[in-house]
Amino acid sequence: MPDIIQLLPDHVANQIAAGEVVQRPASVVKELLENAIDAGATTIKLIVKEGGKTLIQIVDDGLGMSVTDARLSFERHATSKINCAEDLFQLDTKGFRGEALASIAAIAHVEMNTRSAGDEVGTLIKIEGSKMLSQEVTVTPKGTSVSVKNLFFNIPARRKFLKSNQVELRHITDEFHRVALAHPSVHFYFYNNNSELFNLPSTNLKKRVVHIFGIKTKEKLVPVEEETQVVKISGFICKPEYAKKSRGEQFFFVNNRFIKSPYLHHAVMASFEGLLRPDTSPGYFLYLKVDPSSIDINIHPTKTEIKFDDEHTLYAILKSTIKHSLGQFNVSPVLDFDKDQNLDTPYVLSNMQVQQPGITIDPGYNPFKESGFENGTKKSFPRQSPGDWESMYVGLESKVGKGEDFSSVHFESDTITGSIFEEEQELVGIGATTFQLRRKYIVTTIKSGMLVIDQGRAHQRVLYEKFLKSITVKETLSQQLLFPISFIFSKTELAILKEIKGSLTSLGFAFGPFTQDELQITGIPQLINESEIGIILDQLISDYQLEINGSGFTQSEVLSKALCKSLAVKTGEILDNESQQALVNALFACKETNRSPFNKLIYVTVTDRDIENKFI
Repeated sequence: MPDIIQLLPDHVANQIAAGEVVQRPASVVKELLENAIDAGATTIKLIVKEGGKTLIQIVDDGLGMSVTDARLSFERHATSKINCAEDLFQLDTKGFRGEALASIAAIAHVEMNTRSAGDEVGTLIKIEGSKMLSQEVTVTPKGTSVSVKNLFFNIPARRKFLKSNQVELRHITDEFHRVALAHPSVHFYFYNNNSELFNLPSTNLKKRVVHIFGIKTKEKLVPVEEETQVVKISGFICKPEYAKKSRGEQFFFVNNRFIKSPYLHHAVMASFEGLLRPDTSPGYFLYLKVDPSSIDINIHPTKTEIKFDDEHTLYAILKSTIKHSLGQFNVSPVLDFDKDQNLDTPYVLSNMQVQQPGITIDPGYNPFKESGFENGTKKSFPRQSPGDWESMYVGLESKVGKGEDFSSVHFESDTITGSIFEEEQELVGIGATTFQLRRKYIVTTIKSGMLVIDQGRAHQRVLYEKFLKSITVKETLSQQLLFPISFIFSKTELAILKEIKGSLTSLGFAFGPFTQDELQITGIPQLINESEIGIILDQLISDYQLEINGSGFTQSEVLSKALCKSLAVKTGEILDNESQQALVNALFACKETNRSPFNKLIYVTVTDRDIENKFI
């Protein structure tokens, strides 16, 4: 039998490794940014075009590389981070496998310019699909610049399944945020299609968070600080009232490395127990410093998962630390039965300085003059002459003298026949074809029996088809505002609103100019109240982020679903007979009547036979 096992060529092995290391353009951004950090850069520029499909460029002012190092950096498992296996448990760098550059060069056109501080000239290397095209001497600033063009040019299947430019840009932005938050002392620039998205100067952690997520974030943050023999915890958590349904602003960093840990996330959620609304999650920016020998990073290709020696102790410390911060800054309620509330300083006086009481004396005070006993006459209350008593009756005439008919005069009854309690809701709609049951269902009769309709789901279906039609036909009336309303959003949220601006305009929204962190609304759809705009936009951004990441729905469908969810009638709202009948008629005028936009059953049918069977 001939030998069938053979050693794969290097370029094939690199493509296989690239399948794990490089999943999308954001993976390239992550690897190159971490390389720049490991090189000791103080200023890093990220340049992206067309969601990273056409160009990803990282420019740093780090150590740079010599000619030999530059050539060797594209070989598999070539790294300057570790020398032996024991170094894996003493890591203080981002990378250590030596696979990133080799994997990227296997599936893209790569161009690298680099120069170390001791060299007068630098090195220019060009590689396409693991093939070295050229290595030249060049003039370049100290540091390294890596350009990655035409990603997945030799793997059409991978390139075909990349998402749209906006979605890929959002993933790149997420990776950029993770690296920028881990290193607030580094100055970051981010350019997309020749326009600047982020300019993050070197600063402290709190200002870095505010620069990334907007000025509104400043009032949300509660500091967290604790140091033990096991771990040092620092960072910020967001107040419970700002919890969101999406899990966007949640960051764990272990030794300045971003990680994902459901176990530690559960510790955070447990510490917020009783403070959050249902189905919401708090934001947090938590930094953990542990002994490198107590963790194992080398368990996942993306290095975002970590194994801890003692997870249970870490869980308990993290939970108690967050609880302490919530209590210390009066975020969580505290019951103190020994405290006298009368001793509390009123809120309006809390900022006033304490002063010594003063005594004022009126030397001209005469008690007899004030009380009116001078000359033996009392002058406290002036008396009026009784001669003007007739003025009280001017304009009044006796109706009795004119023969007024008292049959139309109504007097208060001696007996009260009404009830001090509200009528039961089941009585609504007596004598009508529909009535409301428990303020949640609409019951209406049909020829074969009756229908029990969920009013919220029915209204969602009606609004969904209406919004979908408005976006498609683009003929919607807009209610112009007399005074435009301005809202402050983060750059990521503004990018999403710019992405869906066309669809929102078709729905009836009218926008003023977009600034760096502000959005101006000049018109709204007729179905939306002016006071609800901010809530609806926040919910719209949150739902859009959740839906677009893991769905096959179009932008129009995602927006229509988000809006109908926000504007539909809720359980507990009372509908009069006309509203009930209008909702039923509108539901059965829809193309789909049985299911809501979220694939929930809208109504059930109770036939005459079903009712008769109950009495057998």
